[in-house]
Amino acid sequence: MRLRLGDHFLDLSGRPPLIMGILNVNDDSTASRLTQRTLDEQLNYALKLCEDGAEIIDVGAESGRTDRPPRSVEEERDLITPLVEELARRDVLVSVDTWKPEVAAAAVEAGAALINDVSGLADPALADVAARSGAGLVIMHTAAAPKEAHFPGYEDPMADVLAFLRRRMIMARDRGVGEEQIVLDPGPDFAKTPEETVEVLRRLRELEALGRPVLLAVSRKYFIGAITGREPEDRLAGTLAAVGCGVDAGAAIVRVHDVAETRDYLELRRVLSGDGEVPLRGDLDDERLKWLPVPPEE
Repeated sequence: MRLRLGDHFLDLSGRPPLIMGILNVNDDSTASRLTQRTLDEQLNYALKLCEDGAEIIDVGAESGRTDRPPRSVEEERDLITPLVEELARRDVLVSVDTWKPEVAAAAVEAGAALINDVSGLADPALADVAARSGAGLVIMHTAAAPKEAHFPGYEDPMADVLAFLRRRMIMARDRGVGEEQIVLDPGPDFAKTPEETVEVLRRLRELEALGRPVLLAVSRKYFIGAITGREPEDRLAGTLAAVGCGVDAGAAIVRVHDVAETRDYLELRRVLSGDGEVPLRGDLDDERLKWLPVPPEE
């Protein structure tokens, strides 16, 4: 399966999932208290995510919280574009997490290669930005407007996801977005109860019928907290369990906060399920890989 992200063309067939690292430049994230306030801090954090194994950095400034009003276009744009420019200058693949066409256009102009739209093309002008620029476009399922808490209920959650994404794909193509630019996201937690999210994730492989790569955005999500009783920053184990199930079901991109841990998890899965040579990144002469150092006797 081929994916176009601006001037980049990726073959996703037969390869491990891409890891997308989350970098929020806002201070009201739903899942992380970590905030990088200066451009240098943001840039250093993004480059550390790349070092840890992220192949795409997803930059966002608009929280998914429904207890906060949306930012203005100008504020969101000014928060995002300086970092996008710096990362693009370093040949980092950048995704912009926004549902506002003006912000998406500014980010793409600054070098972003992917538009991650959590509104499900509530504003079709987002598709126009992707069509003009060649940027990739993530189309997410949701029955709620941005920043709106809404749980409509579904007779069949996955049937609704499939029908919605099929309609939005047609809309995007009709506005000039190429097939190779489209990525699909079933929208865990968005306008869904935890039970509905679980139902969708259990049936994730049904999205293969739409013929486009699937972005799995399960990191620290509410449904994990509902199942485990743990707060967002204590959901790593639950996140990795959800990532594993999603990858087994065909997810091509995983969007996560904890990049290094996700990379290690996916690498160990590949090694243990394979039958070839075992890659050893660690130095076998390094005693620190065997045991903790013994403190000196007093």
